[in-house]
Amino acid sequence: MPGKETPTDRINGVLLIDKPLHCSSHDVVQTLRRITRQRRIGHAGTLDPLAEGLLVVCLGHATKIARFLTGFDKVYVATICLGRTSATFDGEGIDAEAPAAPVPDFPRADLESALRRFEGRVTQRVPAFSAVRVEGVPLYKKARRGEEVDPPSREVTIREIRLLEVALPYLRIEVTCSSGTYIRTLADDLGRVLGCGAYLAHLRRTRVGDLALSGALTLDQAADAMADGYLHQHLLGYGEVLPYSALRVSEQFRPHVIEGRRPDRDDLTGLDGSFRAGDTVLLKSDDGAVLAVGRAGVDSADLARPAARSLFDYIRVLH
Repeated sequence: MPGKETPTDRINGVLLIDKPLHCSSHDVVQTLRRITRQRRIGHAGTLDPLAEGLLVVCLGHATKIARFLTGFDKVYVATICLGRTSATFDGEGIDAEAPAAPVPDFPRADLESALRRFEGRVTQRVPAFSAVRVEGVPLYKKARRGEEVDPPSREVTIREIRLLEVALPYLRIEVTCSSGTYIRTLADDLGRVLGCGAYLAHLRRTRVGDLALSGALTLDQAADAMADGYLHQHLLGYGEVLPYSALRVSEQFRPHVIEGRRPDRDDLTGLDGSFRAGDTVLLKSDDGAVLAVGRAGVDSADLARPAARSLFDYIRVLH
């Protein structure tokens, strides 16, 4: 149609969004597509509609690195309600007609002791009402059809749980955990340990790796920034969001990156950080531009020694 604007990838970078309640991660992406008039947008790590907080969004060329951002540790602030259980482990599955169980006047020390049981490497049941697929079908679809669901289990790491506030029947906690951890399951499991039942009443994600909620925009703020022409000021580059050590290569080698040519020692001009063979590392130009993500073939301490293995194996070329 004459005069109709078409989306382009004119906006490239990582944008931190403060996702609101009752909005899916997909809804956030769709809203940003309308705001930016750009199709190439994706997020790096889903938040449930009943959770709010930090959603990492990749725009344009930055969608190339989305998969490298999903595995970072997460930090959540959660409110848990004791005395009730939920089919979904959160407020959506509460049976309002079922009476609440009595909640003992737990001493703070007892609550902290119960929470410590979930720190470390733990096995969690995936909630029956979740997007995890079994035999190609999301569990929540089976559960809502009334089908019998046997959710799988997975191992996750919960690095720390801090008890922030006690106002029974509510607890407020801060959880630092590996990607894939269900705070809903943690709430339900805590209720079982305490013997009174529990569900997740509220959840807010405050950090993804080194990226903090304090640097995020609301969707309204993103719309205003786009309309006023300064959204680019909030975009983060590859080097700001990929916290890996790096090999630096000469400007003469830079054109060979797109060809997938592996650097040798004569192509190196420097090293940022340290690493072991097999670690994820970046390939950077001398001016600091991130050219590629790959795996180290040798330990950084061995870079000066002869080795039969390649120094760097490409995973994703970025420039």
